[in-house]
Amino acid sequence: MYHIWVYLAETPLLWLTATIGVYQLASLVARRFGSPPLLNPVLLAIIVLVLLLLATDTPYATYFDGAQFVHFLLGPATVALAIPLYHAERKLRQVLLPGLAALCAGAAVGIATGVLLGRLVGLNELVLRSLAPRSVTSPIAMGIADGIGGLPSLTAVLVILTGMTGAVCAKEVLDLCRFRDQSVRGFALGLSSHGLGTARALQLHPEAGAFAGLAMGLNGAMTALLMPWLLEPLGL
Repeated sequence: MYHIWVYLAETPLLWLTATIGVYQLASLVARRFGSPPLLNPVLLAIIVLVLLLLATDTPYATYFDGAQFVHFLLGPATVALAIPLYHAERKLRQVLLPGLAALCAGAAVGIATGVLLGRLVGLNELVLRSLAPRSVTSPIAMGIADGIGGLPSLTAVLVILTGMTGAVCAKEVLDLCRFRDQSVRGFALGLSSHGLGTARALQLHPEAGAFAGLAMGLNGAMTALLMPWLLEPLGL
C-alpha cells in the first residue's frame, strides 16, 4: 500500500481527482439530509481535504500543483456570472440607484465592523489591518491588505472564514429579516460573503446568484476606494 500511495502521490491529477470527488460526495451527503446550512458542500469538502492532507502529511504546495486546474477555472466561472445577470437586466435597471446606495453602505459597514469588533476583543493593529478587507474576494482582499500594511496570508484565511459563515448562515438570517426579493437576498450575500456567498446564492435562486455576482465584483472596487478614507477615522 505504501508503494501504491507513493506512486499516486506523484501523479499530477491525484489531488484534482480528490478535490472533485470529495466535493461530489459532500454534495450527495448534503442533499441526502435536505441541504441544512451546516452541511454546506464547500465547507464539508474543505474539512475533508484538510484532514486528508494532514493524514497523508502532504504539503499544500503539492496539493495545489495537482489541483491548480480548479484554481484556473475560477476566472472563467467568475466571468460566467455575467450570464444570469444579463437575463436579469430589467430588474437591474429598476434597482440600480438603491443598489449603488447599498453597495456604498455595505462596503463601509463591512470594513468598520471588522475593525471595531477586532479592537473590542483586543486584536493588534497588524491583525486589524488584515481583517479590514475580509468581505472582499481573496485576490482583491490580499492586495488591499498588502497595501495598507496588513498580512495577506492572514487576510486570505479571514476571507475564507467570512465566506463560509455567510454561506452557512445567510439564508436563515435573510429569512428571519423577512427579505423575500431574490435580488436583495443575492446582493446581500455577494456583498458580505464574496465568492462563497455567491455560490450559495446560485443554489438558492438564479436571480439571487446574478445579483450576488454583481455585488461581489463591485464590492471589491468599492472597498479598495473606501479603505484609505476609513483607516484614519477607525484609528489605523
